[in-house]
Amino acid sequence: MKRGRAAPVRTCVGCRVRTVKSDLLRLVVVEGVIAPDLDGCLPGRGAYLHPEPGCLELAERRRAFPRAFRLPGPLDGGMLRERLAARAARQQDGRMVSDV
Repeated sequence: MKRGRAAPVRTCVGCRVRTVKSDLLRLVVVEGVIAPDLDGCLPGRGAYLHPEPGCLELAERRRAFPRAFRLPGPLDGGMLRERLAARAARQQDGRMVSDV
């Protein structure tokens, strides 16, 4: 039996479900704003989230972002919220979604 490489697994900061890294969106903090890292190459500590508004809402309700990023105080998630809402709207229209 031939085995391939094991895929990296990460935990969603919203729903706390462990899943394959490629199914999650990497987030970083840029000047106090939570920003998606689509290429996975931005510097800094990253956190992972399912690209769904429900997981974002859970993470905000649980105040998970300051803990995940190890930063004090509240962080601005407005831009991320807008991008996830737009993505969800495109999915409801039946269009292919490739980025967040």
